[in-house]
Amino acid sequence: MSDGDTSSPILFWFRRDLRLSDHPGLSEVASTGRPVIPVFICDPSVDGLGAAPKWRLGEALRVFSETLEEKGSRLILRRGNALPILRGLAEETGAGAVHWSRLYDPEARERDEAVKSDLNADGIEAVSHAGHLLFEPWTVETKQGGYYKVYTPFWRAVKDRDPGSAPSAPSELAAPKDWPDSDRLGDWDMGAAMDRGAAVVAKHARVGEQKAQQRLGTFISNIVEGYDTSRDLPGEDGTSRLSENLTYGEIGIRACWEAAQRAREDGKDGAETFLGELVWRDFAYHLLYHTPRLVSGNWREEWDAFPWNEDERRAEVKAWKQGRTGMPFVDAAMREMFVTGTMHNRGRMIVASYLTKHLMCHWKIGMKWFEDCLIDWDIANNSMGWQWAAGSGPDATPYFRVFNPETQIEKFDRDGAYRRAFIAEGQEDPPETALDYFEAIPRRWSMSPADQYPEEPIVGAQEGREAALKAYKERDF
Repeated sequence: MSDGDTSSPILFWFRRDLRLSDHPGLSEVASTGRPVIPVFICDPSVDGLGAAPKWRLGEALRVFSETLEEKGSRLILRRGNALPILRGLAEETGAGAVHWSRLYDPEARERDEAVKSDLNADGIEAVSHAGHLLFEPWTVETKQGGYYKVYTPFWRAVKDRDPGSAPSAPSELAAPKDWPDSDRLGDWDMGAAMDRGAAVVAKHARVGEQKAQQRLGTFISNIVEGYDTSRDLPGEDGTSRLSENLTYGEIGIRACWEAAQRAREDGKDGAETFLGELVWRDFAYHLLYHTPRLVSGNWREEWDAFPWNEDERRAEVKAWKQGRTGMPFVDAAMREMFVTGTMHNRGRMIVASYLTKHLMCHWKIGMKWFEDCLIDWDIANNSMGWQWAAGSGPDATPYFRVFNPETQIEKFDRDGAYRRAFIAEGQEDPPETALDYFEAIPRRWSMSPADQYPEEPIVGAQEGREAALKAYKERDF
């Protein structure tokens, strides 16, 4: 059916934009006054998610469905490949258009381009919208007309640019005369791979648009003032924790930007640093868009020749995954991930450096583990972060920078709060977070809080640094 029929419904295909406010695409279709049919498709990209992000996406869908029902709307769930599902729904409902918010990873771009082409050929208008980023990747260019490969000049290029205002939530979403059938979310069993870990992580997850907005408000009111310092202290509540919500689009990036800009105008010292973190996220997607190999191989292709270990079955890798390296900063961070589904950013740098430099393991091993364990798994940020730590990526940490987990924990966890929060062994009365680790991990690991913590690290700080520097200096590229 042609979109010339201005009374026909519009299908809105939700993906990583499970919110009503700061949603440019949804605001546009709602303003037409035509019936809007929200749709989510469990396609191969969803089925292929790791255990934690898939569970968390299921929770996001559950809450978003409830939000839509409060608006007199509903979320239609279908499973299968996107194109035949959308074609079928258009035929069932008489919809003349399909709209969605853009994604930028290679798999999504290939799928979306094919969907748009084929729907248009069918006479169904297919429209993609901005909304996931502050600035579309093709709108930020160097003076030479290319893309930025280093963060600092990218930041300078956009920090004073207006990303546009965040639109309010639509006052209403017109319902169709008849709703199409929907799958039941429970039948998808999106938390199956999490097993018993879901109940532990659920204590810490903050699901949905309302919780995300509360999180932003608390951060701006109480935390951003000291953010320059507090963001480096994993034992304190000193960050926004919004990565979880941004991952599923439960809050819009423009809403975060506007709140931080107001805080900066109010003289809150950490606001500009937080703005820089939002731009770092854009920078990761900018690089992903222009160099899709960021997610699949070394961004600096000469690093293909580097002799990283790629056998994840090794005992050292197992110890790293289990938080049993004997390096308290590494172990606390790896356990935090199992308990909360997230990891402090300082911890991410330390565990990545330890795996890729002290243990000389390929960054893909770590990226794959994070992809399975993080509820805030983000394909651009995580690919960029792992390659930054390993030295193989754009704007990477130099090869000679090897984080020392011992000095780092003394600097950023002086009172031991982070260690106590997540490492139970050796404590007379461990806190719930430390004990919950043993409730969340696979039973086959056979770990107990009564175990003895490793007396010696699997690879010492100085020993690992020297071995890493030797390997890096001897590379022939």
